[in-house]
Amino acid sequence: MKKRVTLTFPRTAIQIPITYRLAKDFNVAANIIRAQVAPDRMGKLVVELQGDIDRIDEAIEWMRMQSISVSSASGEIVIDEESCVDCGLCTGVCPTEALILEPQTFKLKFRRSHCIVCEQCVPTCPVGAISTNL
Repeated sequence: MKKRVTLTFPRTAIQIPITYRLAKDFNVAANIIRAQVAPDRMGKLVVELQGDIDRIDEAIEWMRMQSISVSSASGEIVIDEESCVDCGLCTGVCPTEALILEPQTFKLKFRRSHCIVCEQCVPTCPVGAISTNL
């Protein structure tokens, strides 16, 4: 079973070795999709948890007991095709090549099946044509 979640850490929980504890204590693999963590500040991780559903639920409950906010990250990237100017800036930051420029037309193509919703493209778009649908 896979489950994508967003973890928000208060300053007091930043030093907890989350991925180690998930693997060691719960046998849950955590694939980090996006991370914004700095010492003595609030942190945020988007992770895909993989393992037995009961163990994932136990791990989520343990994280909540550590004052870590856990929310579902089931959103997806949305592109406003009327606003998009096909500049291609988003293609340079997309780690999975979900966003590409068609070689013949130089039009932006979004391959949703490749997207991991890392959201790196959202702030890159100069005209704000890319957003998330959460």
